[in-house]
Amino acid sequence: MKKYAVSLVLILVLFWPARPAAGDEAGDLWQLFEDEWAARLLENPLFSSSMGEVVASNILPQITPEDYARRLEKDENFRDRLEDIDQRDLSAEDRLNYDLFEFVLFHRIKNARFRPYRIPFLSDSGFHTSIVRMAESMPFDDLEDYENYLARLRAIPTYFAQQIENMRLGIAEGFTMPRAILEGIVPSISAQIVGNADDSSFFEPFKSLPESFDEETRWLMVLGGEQVVMQDVVGAYETLLTFFTEEYMPAARTTLGANRLPGGEEYYRYLVTYYTTLDLTPEEVHETGLAEVARIRGEMEAIIEELGFEGSFMEFLSFLRTDARFYVLEPEQLLKEASYIAKKIDAIMPAYFGILPRQPYGVRAVPDDIAPNYTTGRYWAAPANGKRGGLYMVNTYALDKRPLYNLPALTLHEAVPGHHHQTSVAGELENVPDFRRELYPHAFGEGWGLYSEKLGVEMGIYNDLYAEFGRLTYEMWRAGRLVVDTGIHFMGWSRSDAIELFEKNTALSSHNIRTEVDRYISWPGQALAYKIGEMKILELRARAELALGDGFDIRAFHDAVLGAGGVPMKILEARIDAFIAAELKQEDTE
Repeated sequence: MKKYAVSLVLILVLFWPARPAAGDEAGDLWQLFEDEWAARLLENPLFSSSMGEVVASNILPQITPEDYARRLEKDENFRDRLEDIDQRDLSAEDRLNYDLFEFVLFHRIKNARFRPYRIPFLSDSGFHTSIVRMAESMPFDDLEDYENYLARLRAIPTYFAQQIENMRLGIAEGFTMPRAILEGIVPSISAQIVGNADDSSFFEPFKSLPESFDEETRWLMVLGGEQVVMQDVVGAYETLLTFFTEEYMPAARTTLGANRLPGGEEYYRYLVTYYTTLDLTPEEVHETGLAEVARIRGEMEAIIEELGFEGSFMEFLSFLRTDARFYVLEPEQLLKEASYIAKKIDAIMPAYFGILPRQPYGVRAVPDDIAPNYTTGRYWAAPANGKRGGLYMVNTYALDKRPLYNLPALTLHEAVPGHHHQTSVAGELENVPDFRRELYPHAFGEGWGLYSEKLGVEMGIYNDLYAEFGRLTYEMWRAGRLVVDTGIHFMGWSRSDAIELFEKNTALSSHNIRTEVDRYISWPGQALAYKIGEMKILELRARAELALGDGFDIRAFHDAVLGAGGVPMKILEARIDAFIAAELKQEDTE
C-alpha cells in the first residue's frame, strides 16, 4: 500500500469523523473508539509512527496553545458522545471498554485544563530527548521513507520554537520547572550540538541506506542528511540551549513543590488521584509511606543481623556503597550480568504465567547523551510493527554507582515478569479497541513492576542476602517516594530533606539518590504509583489466596491481573473479585 504524507491541516479537514447516527449502542461505542483513535493518530504523528501507522509520517505535532485547546474541545465532544450511550445495553466486555474509555477521557480532559504543556520536559527526558529516537519507529525501506524523515528533521526548528513559546508562556504565568534542578538538564540539550553530522544520533538512518538505492541516490541522501542535521537539527538545539540557559533558567521559580504553582494545590491533589487511580489524599499517602518505611527498615536490619555485620545501619550502607566486590569495571560486564539474570527469569516464567507474549526483548545500555541524568534502568516498549523488540535499558554511566546487588530487582521490574511482560501482553490483546493496547494507568503499570520484584523471592532469583537487601533497598526506595513526593509537593519539604531520607534508609548511591529526587521534583505525583499499586495488587492476591485456599493457582491469578491490559485499581479489584467468584463456582461444579 502506498504511504501518504500530507499536512495535518489537510488531514483534519478531509478525515475528521462526523458523529455517527443514533442506533445500536455497541455500534455507536465502537464507532466512537475508532473516531477517537483516528483523531489521536492524526493529531500526534510521532505517536502514530510508534503505533506502526504511516499517515502524516512527514510532519511533527502542532503544539501551540490553540492546538491544545482544539484537542480539549474534541475530547469534550468525545465525552459527550460516550455519555449518550446506554451502558445497560452493552455486553460485559463492552462495559469494560466503556469504563476504560471513560477513565481515559476524564483524565485527559482534567489534565488538559491545567495546561501542563507549559513545562514540556522532566529532569531526565522531554520533547528534546524523545525526538532523538523517533527514527526507531519509522520505516526506512525506500526513497519516500527517507524523504519523510528529512521532512521531519526540517520541521524540528518549528517544533522547538513552539515548545519555547509554550515555556515562555509558563514563565509569564509563573508555571515553570523549579530552578534547583535545571542545571542537570543542560547536558541532554548540549549533547545534540555536534561538530559534524556523523556524530549525531539523527544521522544514523543515513549510515545504512537500502541496497536498492543507486550510487547517485545514496550520495544525494547522505548529502541531504548532513545538511539538514547540521543546519536544521543542530541549529534548533543551539537555539534551545541559548533560550534554556539565558532565559528560562534565570526566570524559573525558586520554589520547589507543585503546590507553589498557580493553582498548585488543586493540581497536586488531582495528580495524586491520577497516578494512584484511587481516591487518596496527599496526607493519606504520606502516612502510608511512613508506615512502609518503618516496616521495611525492620526487615533490612534483620538481614544485617543475619549477615553478622558488626556495625551500625549507616556503616553497613557505607560498606555496600564502597566495597569493590559489588561493582564492575566495564559497561559490558554490567550488561552481561543483567542479561544473565533476565534469561534465568525467562526459563521459569511458564511456572508463574499461563499467558506468555510473543514479543521478545533485549538488554541495552542507556544512550550516552541522556545517561548522566537518567534513572538506573527503564523499559522501552517495542514500536508497533517495528524492527526491534522491547528493550531493558541499563544505565552504565558511573559504574561505581551501579551495584550488582540491585540488578536482580531491577531486572524483575523492567524486563520480566515486569514491564516487558505486562506491556507485551497488553499489546497482543485481541478483539479490543486500539486504545486498550497502549493504555497504561501508572499505578497498575508501576505497581506491577514493584510486585514483580517481590515475586522474584518466590521465583528464587535472589541468590544471596546481599541481593535480598538490594530488593529491600528498592522497596524502601518506592516507599520513600510516598513520603518524599508528598513532602516536596504538598508539605514544604526541601530537596535536602528528600535526599536525607533516602541516604539514611537505602543503599542507593548518592548519585542515584540525587538523580531520583530531581525526577520526583520534576514529575509531581508519578512516584506515588509504584508502592500504592503494589500494595493493592498484594491485597488482592491475599484476598484470592484466602478465598480459594488450596485451589489458588498463581498462574491463573497473574493472568487475571494482566489479561485485560492496563486498568485502574478500582477496575482491577472488581476483576479479581469476579475471578475469585468464577474460581469458587468452578470448584463447586467439580
